[in-house]
Amino acid sequence: MPIDRKVARFNRRFANHLVGPLFSRLPGFGRVHHRGRKSGREFTTPVKLFRRGEDIIITLPYGPGSDWVKNVLAAGGCEITTRGRRIQVANPTVFTDDGTTRMPALTRRILSKVDAHEFLALTPVKEPAPAPSRAAHR
Repeated sequence: MPIDRKVARFNRRFANHLVGPLFSRLPGFGRVHHRGRKSGREFTTPVKLFRRGEDIIITLPYGPGSDWVKNVLAAGGCEITTRGRRIQVANPTVFTDDGTTRMPALTRRILSKVDAHEFLALTPVKEPAPAPSRAAHR
């Protein structure tokens, strides 16, 4: 069972504003930039993340019912800031860990303590290749 929604509300109102800017510069943390489905407002949510191949995997300790997750799914993507870089990502997919997901050992241990087994996978959007210059064709 994911972390209680009361903790999520407290974090959203208070803790996220304090730790979000600091943590997003540390390895394994980031901030999700997303738009509200109804309000259209821009929001930022601090997250715990890791890489799996090319994909960025975000832990969902509050479950997939969080507003920010619903916003990202509805939009088909978002932007993530991690380690000082802002990355556009797409193809959001929620999945449940069956015990075979490769992740940092400390992350697995912490998530198992709070019984959180759901994740959000996102694929970085590749920058389009620059058009060849006319000089290259001569």
